Amino acid sequence: MPLALTLVATLAVFSANADQAPKHQYKPDGYHIETITTPKDVQFHITGLDSDKNGTIYVATRLGEVWTYKNETWKQFARGLHEPTGLLVDDDGSIVVAQKPELTRITDTDNDGVADSYQFFAGEWDFHDNYHEYNFGPAKDLDGNYYGTLNLSHNNPDAFTLGAMGSAGGHRGFAYQVSPQGEYSPYAWGLRSPAGIGASPQGEVFFTDNQGDWVPTSKMHLLRKGKFYGHPVSLIDIEGFSRDSVAKMSLEELAAMSEKPVVWIPHIEVSNSPGNPEWDQSQGKFGPFAGQIFIGDQTQSNVFRVLLDKVNGQYQGAVINFMNKFQSGNIRAEFDSQGQLWIGQTAGGWGAVGGKPFGLQKVVWDGTNPFELLDIKLNAQGFTLTFTDKLDKGSVTLASFTAQHWNYHYSSNYGSPKKNLESLNISKVTLADDGKSIDVLLPLAADRVVQIDFTGLRDTKGRQVSVDKVYYTLNQLSEK
Repeated sequence: MPLALTLVATLAVFSANADQAPKHQYKPDGYHIETITTPKDVQFHITGLDSDKNGTIYVATRLGEVWTYKNETWKQFARGLHEPTGLLVDDDGSIVVAQKPELTRITDTDNDGVADSYQFFAGEWDFHDNYHEYNFGPAKDLDGNYYGTLNLSHNNPDAFTLGAMGSAGGHRGFAYQVSPQGEYSPYAWGLRSPAGIGASPQGEVFFTDNQGDWVPTSKMHLLRKGKFYGHPVSLIDIEGFSRDSVAKMSLEELAAMSEKPVVWIPHIEVSNSPGNPEWDQSQGKFGPFAGQIFIGDQTQSNVFRVLLDKVNGQYQGAVINFMNKFQSGNIRAEFDSQGQLWIGQTAGGWGAVGGKPFGLQKVVWDGTNPFELLDIKLNAQGFTLTFTDKLDKGSVTLASFTAQHWNYHYSSNYGSPKKNLESLNISKVTLADDGKSIDVLLPLAADRVVQIDFTGLRDTKGRQVSVDKVYYTLNQLSEK
């Protein structure tokens, strides 16, 4: 979930970077936002969102309710839950809800549109009744396993802390797996505030984590069994570690153990508090971005894309803004069967650029082909940038591009500014025969975030992109 009460401190620390946040509205041609009227007199803070094959939308609210939306009609489906922060419409039509102390399977057994069966599914972690001990998920892989992520606590006097967040034990800061039969097992650790989890069409599970102590800027990881993701306090639940031994570990030891993120997400420029990764599986119903990942941000009230690249068998890639100026904080995203992108929203307790406290909106495409960056791939000497429409050859010049790179400092500090920030010399740009791709030649260094600006580009119709910068996480160079 977002950074809760500590968000104020985050924004204060990085107020010097506030001018980096986009002030103008950006959105691709052909896309618009539609606002859904939520139930009257209901505090509709949406923290869980999914849809079924018939297009029914299911939402969970922070106040413990589940609602359905179909044919412009809302109906309360379930209630009495403990601050749920995620839900999944399962294959059998039941709803699996992640509430703080457990996963619960909810079923409408008599088909009257209201749940009448609430069954415990998993909950072998400890919940210490701390407001920040959220349970996010679930996501489901192709083998039928379920995954969730457990937030660390904040201001818990019994917790072990080495920064702002802590663990009193019981798998706080863990990801967990639950088998189809309901068998729970801890899966990975070192997570901080992992508000978003999702499974790709191939069944791989990814999660986002929020910027803060031990997380220099927000990020997205591939979830892998038995791996450590950087926040040390959860190690107290791992055999061979104790509070004393973890407190004595050096930065170098912890950094060497830590998994690299698939993407770093630049703070404020793109995201403060990212939600769940959601894959566009609409097969073109949502436009040219099929197969890509869309993530909403709770603080910035925007949506950004993740462009995956596989280099030497490992995921890395880029992030780029997609749309902003949503009405509230975007914490949940879901594509429905019609290829519409639904956005569940809450700003309660944290604040958001969008001024409304909660809501539901959706992004709809009208069929217009936009002019935007479609993809970016690493090559041996730089990057290949591919666009959604043909480029004006006259605009493909060195003057249309700038680039820079930097890294972040891993520590217990609350976030990190950009370190070792340098401009990069782009020595050559070449337009491919297809008219849509450009090879950009520039010096490469591993373990850097590379920002490429392409402000001067135009398509053959004279259009400029709405978003003119992309951020590529260069974990490793290509061996080709």
